[in-house]
Amino acid sequence: MAAAPTYGYAPHKDQLLKRLARVEGQVRGISRMIEDDRYCIDILTQLGAVSTALEAVALKVLEEHVEHCVAGALASGDPDVAGEKSRELLGAVQRFAKTM
Repeated sequence: MAAAPTYGYAPHKDQLLKRLARVEGQVRGISRMIEDDRYCIDILTQLGAVSTALEAVALKVLEEHVEHCVAGALASGDPDVAGEKSRELLGAVQRFAKTM
């Protein structure tokens, strides 16, 4: 039986899940703010905080992808594997850059 793959974020999984749980709580809070007819700027401030928190999670996952998955592919010496991971990385960076 093949071993399950280990991804770069694995050592930080608990930390990432805790951050995402906090973000989830923030989003629920924003929903309540809208239900309670809170002031627009207060809601926008909280939306900005959620966006910033998600960007921090994305950057950590991206960092770990580069340091583990991409670095491992490059070190493997297999040009096909290295090319695949390089394309994945470029695609992820392009998607991430569009959201900023």
